[in-house]
Amino acid sequence: MKPLIAGLDEAGRGPLAGPVVAAAVILDEQRIPDGLDDSKKLTAARRERLAEAIRDSALAWAIGLCAVEEIDRINVLQASLLAMRRAFDGLGLRPQRALVDGNRLPELPCPAEAVVGGDGKVPCISAASILAKVHRDALMRDLHRQWPEYGFDRHMGYGTRAHMEALARHGPCPVHRRSFAPVRSLLEQMTLDLE
Repeated sequence: MKPLIAGLDEAGRGPLAGPVVAAAVILDEQRIPDGLDDSKKLTAARRERLAEAIRDSALAWAIGLCAVEEIDRINVLQASLLAMRRAFDGLGLRPQRALVDGNRLPELPCPAEAVVGGDGKVPCISAASILAKVHRDALMRDLHRQWPEYGFDRHMGYGTRAHMEALARHGPCPVHRRSFAPVRSLLEQMTLDLE
C-alpha cells in the first residue's frame, strides 16, 4: 500500500485582521480533482467548486485556526505553524509523511518536507491551499456581518486603501491584529490623542 501523504498550507498570514487558517489534506490518488493550483491563482468561484470536490474526494481533510489573540501573543509565523499542526492533528487518518508549503515546518509527529511554491506544484498542498483560503474567506464574510464598516467581505482583512481608511475612521475592532504595524501605530496615535 502507498504511504499516506498529507499536504499542509495556510491562508491569512498577511492581513491586518482575522485568524490564520490552515488546512491538511490527504488526497485519494484515484480521485484527484482536476484543476488544483495555488489558491491565489484561482477565481473565488473556481476555489469554491474545487473546495467542494476536495472535501468530497479526499481520504481525509481538516482545518486548523489560530485566533487574533494568539497571533498577537506568539507572532504570525508561529501562529501559522500552530494552525498547521492543529489541522494535521484534526485528520482522521495518520499520514506517514507531510509536505508543507513554504520554507518552515511545524512540529509534526511524522517526517515532513517544506516545499517552496508547493501550493502550485504539489496536488495535496494545492488542495490544502484551496481549503484554507475558502474557509478563511467564509470566516471573513462572517466577521463582515459583525463589523460591516471595515469591508472585510471585499478585502478579507488585507491592508487595502479602503481598509486603511476604515481603520483610520473607526479605529480597530476586536478582530484587528494589534501586533501588526499599521494597527499598532494607529492605536499609539489614538493613545497620544487622548493625552
